[in-house]
Amino acid sequence: MNKPTFAVAIALACIGPVHAQTVSAKAREIHNSAIVIDTHADTPQRFLDGNYDIGSTDPKDTGHISLDKAKTGNLAAEFFSIWVEPESNQGHFARHTLDLIDSVYEQAARHPDRMTMAFSVDDIERAHREHKLAALLGIEGGHSIENDVRLLRDFYRLGVRYMTLSWSNTNEWADSSGDIDNSKIEHHNGLTDGGKQIVLEMNRLGMLVDISHVADKTFYDTIAVTKAPVIASHSCARALTNHPRNMTDDMLRAVAKNGGVVQVNFYNAFIDENYRRVAEAQSKDRDDAVKAYTDKLKAAGKTVTYLDKDRMEREWAAKIPRPPLKALIDHIDHIAKIAGGDHVGLGSDFDGVSGATPEGIDSAADLPKITQALLDRGYSADDIRKILGGNLLRVFREAERVSREMQVSK
Repeated sequence: MNKPTFAVAIALACIGPVHAQTVSAKAREIHNSAIVIDTHADTPQRFLDGNYDIGSTDPKDTGHISLDKAKTGNLAAEFFSIWVEPESNQGHFARHTLDLIDSVYEQAARHPDRMTMAFSVDDIERAHREHKLAALLGIEGGHSIENDVRLLRDFYRLGVRYMTLSWSNTNEWADSSGDIDNSKIEHHNGLTDGGKQIVLEMNRLGMLVDISHVADKTFYDTIAVTKAPVIASHSCARALTNHPRNMTDDMLRAVAKNGGVVQVNFYNAFIDENYRRVAEAQSKDRDDAVKAYTDKLKAAGKTVTYLDKDRMEREWAAKIPRPPLKALIDHIDHIAKIAGGDHVGLGSDFDGVSGATPEGIDSAADLPKITQALLDRGYSADDIRKILGGNLLRVFREAERVSREMQVSK
């Protein structure tokens, strides 16, 4: 474990409050003219475990996503993450996946005038014209399909439009970056032959192949086999922040050659090296505290939920000063420079990072600040609109085209 130097710790502690960024009329005009798409929010955990209503207007709500916050930030489409925690759901990954999918449908049914399920590029564009939030589904972790391609097809029929090949856990057919150095885990040297067939079946269905979380070898195996552009639904640049969840410059170039897009994660430990080092240094104490808290709940006969752990992790995240918004923009800028402006977008990880987002980004309502920051760096209106959502629409549309061709030729 790399502990922060005294100088780093002092520098972090001395970071003062960052003044709220003013969004100019020009930036707001550009932002409001875009179809803004975020490819990763963990809000379904709140729907299911916390009985959270996305229509909430509670001023004390610390969540990142609500219909009002989405409207303020001109968020047009959200890919809601269908993430099944692997340890607590052993033996019923698919069932919990279904519960989370249902939770999103129920929110759309509760607010039909402001939110609608979406399954295609056309659906996103239609929802935007109707001033409704387009709700899409993305499975985070291939363990959800329980090693069964028929479940993959069923999930597609239910509306899932991307799948992250692995989460932080290696599954039966894809190695993860999260445990690649754990000798106790059986690894596959990337994708198994079965894993490669799953990627091709995703191509055939029109389901976006997501390479966030995967081990480096899994990434390159996927790039070699896929017939459609890939996405990284929520990843950053390893050259700026040395975390295995982030992508090397060579990987960024490979995504560009593939025609895909890297959606930048807002999590502080992925966008700021100093924050990452301090968070890593506190990780053992944090994990011990979370375990002690959850053990206490279990001893009292209570069911431990995602929200219980999130509450504790927020307390620990608050101990580390937040990096400035510049840290996030640096990653967008770096990926644009290495891969090209057609290959970068936004994948916030909202409601999944325990409040650990950069200064000024407290919810979806703050998305216009990203437009202002890009404008300040000299990005054109057209390039900003691509980053905000145009690039993802292009990749999604190409995946749909590849799917049609594969189904005709089969």
